[in-house]
Amino acid sequence: MKIKKYAAIDIGSNAVRLLVSYVLENGKKVKFKKVSLVRVPIRLGADVFVKGKVSARNEQRLLDAMMGFKYLLKAYEVEQYLGMATSAMREAENGQEIIEEIKAKTGLAIEIINGAKEAELIATTDLEELLDSDRTYLYVDVGGGSTEFSVFHKGKKMASRSFRLGTVRLLKNMVSKETWDQAEKWVKDHTKKFDKVYLIGSGGNINKLFKMSGKVPGAPLSKVYLDAQYKFLKSMRYNDRIKELDLNPDRADVIIPAAKIYRRAMQWSGAEKIYVPKIGLADGIVKYLYLKNQQKKK
Repeated sequence: MKIKKYAAIDIGSNAVRLLVSYVLENGKKVKFKKVSLVRVPIRLGADVFVKGKVSARNEQRLLDAMMGFKYLLKAYEVEQYLGMATSAMREAENGQEIIEEIKAKTGLAIEIINGAKEAELIATTDLEELLDSDRTYLYVDVGGGSTEFSVFHKGKKMASRSFRLGTVRLLKNMVSKETWDQAEKWVKDHTKKFDKVYLIGSGGNINKLFKMSGKVPGAPLSKVYLDAQYKFLKSMRYNDRIKELDLNPDRADVIIPAAKIYRRAMQWSGAEKIYVPKIGLADGIVKYLYLKNQQKKK
């Protein structure tokens, strides 16, 4: 068995993450196993979506986080890594300047990717064990600045699209009716020909909603449960969500708009169940890095 250690840096609109993973090669079989996931809730989108740029305070926090990630990569003896920045950084007028500063001060290379690339990376996540070859799935990854939708039918990706529809944008009232309408039309157009559609949800908020349900791993959440939980969370004050539900302060507000997006996606696609594997953009980056290295060997 060959064992490699890869890592992904995901600079998102709500948080930045470092994922360290083992890649286990046993003949033709490949398994990705998470070693560590570090999350820092900087919420760059709160700056960018309102003021158009990352504030000096959050720029310094991001640099501090990247310096920490640099030393963690070294401590874990990671062979290779890829760093990607998404919605907030690609819209920030000082985004490229900050990326260059990160490179100069930490040595870490970060690429600002567009929405199409983000959707593509998320769709490469290791879904083989979850996808039923006879089913159709709408994969929905909700972030702080954007939501990526991908349609899978009989194990193959049929289409994917990114929309500027994220939790931090919704909190700041920065999502237009036109954006909602565009997302609805895209989902309906790409799922209407299928008799039955199941949702796959990824992102920290749906993982938290799943944990709150008490379901065993692998079991789906129902639309009825998601509807009820959304209404329950909305009925509570922010401080009560933290005290009574033990939600982190940076989760207690964004979990409601996240639930709203997943509920809408279920309505648009006609899905009654949503599966919640613990995967996301960082997982897609690790797999993309592995596949890229495999292609180089050919």
